[in-house]
Amino acid sequence: MKLLTQEQIDRLAQNGSANAERIEDDGNTIDFEPVVKLFLPDGAATWLLTETDPEDPDIAFGLCDLGFGSPELGSVRLSEIASVRGRLGMPVERDIHFAPTGGLSAYAKAASKAGRIMA
Repeated sequence: MKLLTQEQIDRLAQNGSANAERIEDDGNTIDFEPVVKLFLPDGAATWLLTETDPEDPDIAFGLCDLGFGSPELGSVRLSEIASVRGRLGMPVERDIHFAPTGGLSAYAKAASKAGRIMA
């Protein structure tokens, strides 16, 4: 399975462009719902991604949880996520059943309290 669908790639890029414009305009960003949830089936890592950098589409922004009890908002390279393998050698997968229920900030708040992404 491909890490991202073309629709997800397009939405991530649109969100990234929208936030880049907002940053230049007034500095405020849009609290987008996650576009995609990626996870390691044989590990504890999870990523909820909302956008990609308009200047470098390999850089995504979202909530990143590597399974150490401290999920955080930040940027990550999609190529690095694609290269990750779990304990049994399994690659990162896309959660095809994920349906966002709020903005990324709500997920970050819940993850901070729980010590892991709750999605």
